[in-house]
Amino acid sequence: MVGRVPADAPADELQDLWLRVRGELEDSLPGTTFSHWLEPLRAVSIQGTTLLLSAPASVRTWVERRYGETLRTALSHQAPEMTDFGFVDAEQAGKQARGAPQSLPVDPGHTFDRFVIGPGNRLGHAAALAVAELPGEAYNPLFLHGPPGLGKTHLLGAIVEYMRRNHPGLIVHYTTAERFTSEFVTSLRREGPELFKARYRELDALLIDDVQVLEGKEKTEEEFVHTFNALYAAGKQIVLSSDRPPEALSRLAERLRDRFLWGLRVELDSPDLRTRVALLWRLASDADRELPDPAVLKEIADRVPDNVRVLEGAMTRVMAIASLLSEPLSMPLIHRALDPPAGKPARPLAEPPSLEAIQEAVCSVSGLTRQELLSPKRSSRVARSRQLGMYLGRELTSLSLTEIARGFNRDHTTVLHAIRTVSSRLEPGSDTAETMHKVRSALGRERPGGDLNTTDPSRRPQKRGG
Repeated sequence: MVGRVPADAPADELQDLWLRVRGELEDSLPGTTFSHWLEPLRAVSIQGTTLLLSAPASVRTWVERRYGETLRTALSHQAPEMTDFGFVDAEQAGKQARGAPQSLPVDPGHTFDRFVIGPGNRLGHAAALAVAELPGEAYNPLFLHGPPGLGKTHLLGAIVEYMRRNHPGLIVHYTTAERFTSEFVTSLRREGPELFKARYRELDALLIDDVQVLEGKEKTEEEFVHTFNALYAAGKQIVLSSDRPPEALSRLAERLRDRFLWGLRVELDSPDLRTRVALLWRLASDADRELPDPAVLKEIADRVPDNVRVLEGAMTRVMAIASLLSEPLSMPLIHRALDPPAGKPARPLAEPPSLEAIQEAVCSVSGLTRQELLSPKRSSRVARSRQLGMYLGRELTSLSLTEIARGFNRDHTTVLHAIRTVSSRLEPGSDTAETMHKVRSALGRERPGGDLNTTDPSRRPQKRGG
């Protein structure tokens, strides 16, 4: 078995994978068969779990019919996460070879199957699914908006996952407005704007999260207008998300706001009680534990009325206590996990601490200054403290990954890596768990029974929402 080859893998990694697959095919087939039918194949890119190949039209059908299973078997031997292959035509292969921009990773839990539908998001879900099924034909652009934590990022991820799985020949790019800006500025400095333009003009679908970040960035707005116009004119799919509707993005160029209204805009509202209970039921099912009395889930849902991410955080804490104490989910356990300590006033779960307060608490525990925490320094103490702050920013606030990244002078992918790293270190009794306990105590977020985040990370529910 070999290591995982990521989607959007660099060219050398992609070609290394294909050389290994070719070698296995050459060893398992007669020489004339390999040279005539399989030698002409070329690896172009990876979309999701599908390896895209180019080949002369004269050999594609025969390869799929006679050697498809042989090729899939060799592929799975060399990269177990790869499940299929597909063909793209010469023009499409040329696009891929010119190098599409690198997409952000998509949370594996962000699929349509795992999106809990309710009155507040039903239209958004239906529109996103229609766009994924018929890119460029259903609603273009699709503009999703609403406060953080209601599912915008989940829907964008679901569209990406669906397109890559069902339309493997399409070049699908998922990013944030902040990352788009960073790529544009970097291109201006290193290689000029033309290569940047060429890469984005070749896309078949462009999905941008947190588009409100473009406000006030005149040069990036100008480039995005041109990118938007080129893709829209070519019938390519555009999907955008924002924390506000287009007309409320007052510092955004008017011509961009107008373009955001050309297609369909959908607002995501806070989930009602039934939807919140359904989401908690899904999380309990995912944790592979005995399903609780619905009244227990309703008790949790009643406490967090507005934000899916904060609701998931509450459920995480409850399940962590249940796991640590080996107890079923029950009303007494919920009160133990979520009620404030005796003598202290209740602090609503829906009113999280600020990111600045989290940073100060981390600094006070780790002995750093806030300037050091936000600096480019990468020493072990600084890096671990910074990762812990990012993790708590995601856990205790309703901020998006992009907003947390901005607060730490980093990008979206750094925050995602930090969350995964801290999660992997939260074993009971570990240094990370102990530090977490101290920081949460400093924030006044500790509960009876100790640190609530020391449960086995594999049993913790996936984060969802925008």
